Formats: sequence, structure tokens, C-alpha cells
Amino acid sequence: MNEPDKLTCDPGQAGRLLRWATYASVSTAILLIAGKLAAALMTGSVSVLASLVDSMMDAAASIINLLAVHYALQPPDRDHRFGHGKAEPLAGLVQSAFIAGSAVFLILHAVDRLVHTQPLQAGWVGLGVLAFSMVATGALLLFQHYVIRRTQSTAIRADALHYATDLLTNGATIVALGLAMLGWPIVDPLFAIGIALYILYSAGQIGHESIQLLLDRELPPEVHDRIKEIVRSHALVRGIHDVRTRRSGPTYFIQLHLMLDDQMPLVEAHRVADDVEAAILRVFPNADVLIHEDPASEAPPPPLPA
Repeated sequence: MNEPDKLTCDPGQAGRLLRWATYASVSTAILLIAGKLAAALMTGSVSVLASLVDSMMDAAASIINLLAVHYALQPPDRDHRFGHGKAEPLAGLVQSAFIAGSAVFLILHAVDRLVHTQPLQAGWVGLGVLAFSMVATGALLLFQHYVIRRTQSTAIRADALHYATDLLTNGATIVALGLAMLGWPIVDPLFAIGIALYILYSAGQIGHESIQLLLDRELPPEVHDRIKEIVRSHALVRGIHDVRTRRSGPTYFIQLHLMLDDQMPLVEAHRVADDVEAAILRVFPNADVLIHEDPASEAPPPPLPA
């Protein structure tokens, strides 16, 4: 059974997958920009321009991701004893700002096009470029979601959200171009405004998730329950309390208190704690585990009623 938010590969393999995901993202973004730039110049479509600006923001965000993932994968050093994983949500926060800025630009440009309408040209070229963009974006998303399942990377998840938005943008732009070619030119800027509003919503999601990780939000309740289940399965453990968790990049930080028999020798208590830590690491190999041993007679007071 796969636990929620569980890293399903060893840290070395996770690092390789993260690097390949960032390389694929940057390469795809550059390819899409070249195609959409040509289509925007040839068609004069504001919805194609919207898709182009979205891809340009994706490229900038992907480059930020590449640098952030490279930094986040660096091992702990003297000045960063907990590692460099916070670089990932920081990158996500920067990406959300990029995306929000692009959305505002698109809204302003689309409103101007509503006031000053322009005829659409070479619509079939735009349709062809956008269809190719959807295929390339879909292939990238399949790879990114594979990497996310294996690594639970916040930066790659944010990048995938960009490209999922891009996929929807391309589909909406194809519809807008088709309707404009059939004699409905006003649809082009209206679709661009709709795309921009969706991009703003996506930026809000990315920003919220990044801020929560920077604030050391606890891991999901399902992860807490799994940790407690693992700990209580040890025959010599009498209880567990004060479980604290957080995440930094690919690393989970797990802290907990073990309750052991009062008369247990220190050497034996240490061995039990090591056994419990090893059991947790078998399920969460990307974890940094800190365990404190307490005598069972010193049970914590019951929690206050809500």
C-alpha cells in the first residue's frame, strides 16, 4: 500500500528524476515559445498571444525551478544543517508572482482588443501550432506526474500546474480561433480574459501551497496515523505522544516521544528507539527522524476539550 505523500524511490533516484523533470520542462517551454511566437505574429490573435505569454511565464518559472531543485538537492552543510529544501517552496512563491503578473498583462491586452478589434489572419497556422503544443505539453505532464508520484516535489508539482493550465489555455485558444474564423472575432479577446482569470486562480493555489510549506505546515493526518501505527507495532513501546512533522524539499522531519517501561535500562531504551526509527525509515526513506524516550509513568496530560 502506498502511504500518502510517500517518497517511492531512494533519495539518489529522486534527485535524478527531479533534474530530468526540470530539463524536460525548460526544453518544452522553449519549443512552445518558438511555435507560438510564430503563430501570434502570423495570426494577430490575442488569444494566441495569451497562450504565448503563458508559455513565456512557464519558461521563466521552469528555469527558476531548475535552479531551485539543484540548490534544494545539495546536502546539509555547516550553515544549513537542515538542508536546502526550502528552496522549492520559495521557487513556487516566485512562480506564483510570475503567473499572476502574466494574467494581469493578458487582461489589459484583451480589454484593449475588445475596444479596438482587428481581423484574424492565417488562422489555420495558429490551429496547427496549438495542436502541436497540446501534444508536447501532454507528454511533459505525463512525465512530470510520474516524477511527482515518486518524489512528492513541490517545485515540480507547481511546474506541472503551469503546464496543466497551458494545456487548458491551448484548448480554449483553439476554440476561440475556430469561432473567430467562423465570423465571431469578439470571442478571441473574451476567451483571452477567461484564460487570464483561470491563470490568476492557479497562481493563488501555487502561492498558498508554497506559503504553507514555508510556514512548516504539518504533514497530512494520514501520514501521522501511519507513523503512530508503525511506532505502536513495536512490542516494547507503551505509547507515543507529541508527534511533530514538517517537510523541507524532499525531506520529511519527524519528531516524537516514545513511552517505555520505567525500569528499562538506557541501553535497551536506545535500542528500541533505533528499531522504531529504522521501521519509520523503511516506510518513509526520505525522513529525518528524532526520537525522545519518556518513562511510561510520566504520561502526558489529556488534551484540553475543543
